[in-house]
Amino acid sequence: MRLCVFCGSQKGDDPRYAQAAVDLGKLLAERGIGIVYGGGRVGLMGILADAALAAGGEVIGVIPQSLAEREVAHSGLSELHVVGSMHDRKALMGEFAEGFIGLPGGFGTLEEFCEVITWSQLGIHRKPCGLLNVAGYFDNLIAMFDYAVAQGFISQANREIVIEAQAIETLVDRMVTLTEVG
Repeated sequence: MRLCVFCGSQKGDDPRYAQAAVDLGKLLAERGIGIVYGGGRVGLMGILADAALAAGGEVIGVIPQSLAEREVAHSGLSELHVVGSMHDRKALMGEFAEGFIGLPGGFGTLEEFCEVITWSQLGIHRKPCGLLNVAGYFDNLIAMFDYAVAQGFISQANREIVIEAQAIETLVDRMVTLTEVG
């Protein structure tokens, strides 16, 4: 089993973000769950990958050629796939993973996570999509999703595609359970 993790190419200002990346990488490795991620060695991406690798985990990176130098492609991964475009990156990450987790990050992280939610809504996949709400990072995004439900733009059934948790173990347990059911 593999989970795709979307996260920042920056560390962020709160040290709890980096600690969550370490803890998630280590927990997934300890449970024998492989990681698929953006392939960089910088920011939360690199922290996540390094923690999982140090714990003996499988880590597969997928990075577009145009970002391989800017995000400094991680050279110590189990596998590194260099692809032609962001679209190719997301498609390959989706093929490799049985579910998706969002950690704190910027526009790219949010875009990638929202795209896999949309894919689920459209029936392209039935894989769980979960947010690890580290230090309340995603509180406003979750509130936006709920507001969109209240305003009639997202159905409650589609809102339930997104699961969220503050505790890593809780989120991973829910993701694994949903993967087994799906």
